[in-house]
Amino acid sequence: MGKHNKGDSNIQSNSAAPTSNKNFAGIIITISILANVIILLLFFAPSIGYKGDVAFDITVLPRFNAVFNSFTFIFLLAALIAIIKKNVKLHKRFILAAFSTTLLFLVTYLSFHYLSPETSKYGGEGIVRSIYFFILITHSVLAAIIVPLALFTLVWGWTNQLKKHRKIARWTMPIWLYVSSTGVVVYLMMAPYY
Repeated sequence: MGKHNKGDSNIQSNSAAPTSNKNFAGIIITISILANVIILLLFFAPSIGYKGDVAFDITVLPRFNAVFNSFTFIFLLAALIAIIKKNVKLHKRFILAAFSTTLLFLVTYLSFHYLSPETSKYGGEGIVRSIYFFILITHSVLAAIIVPLALFTLVWGWTNQLKKHRKIARWTMPIWLYVSSTGVVVYLMMAPYY
């Protein structure tokens, strides 16, 4: 018997055939557009939001957003470490965990902006204000971009289209890490003004 490295059973062969050649572009683009349009409408068309009384303090929702973003960041780092160590099985599990916390973030984020009678205003001044808006703008733009990137990366990884998966994952992972971490930073900077 030859030497057997720990974790070899988790490594997928580079020659493994794709389980599908579909890229699901239509579905991914539709989901991406819908998610971004809903977010923009809730932000820039407040008449769409809920007009009734809310029986709980909705400022708890941004705290949940920050918690979910924190977990997404942790799961993505763990997924990155797992794939660097060639543990594909663990990598997939952490990626699914990151998608789960991102979905929970999306639910609480949309709920807050639907239920909130108005958008909170940032009250910081001076250089801190400039830093906040730089982080917020880059976070927001990249958050819109990460939706299709993450979905294509997931689909291509899951269907074993590894060449496409690796090519796009080089962009997806750092952008997703940035978006999840800056989501927490934006919350921490904004928290005193809710």
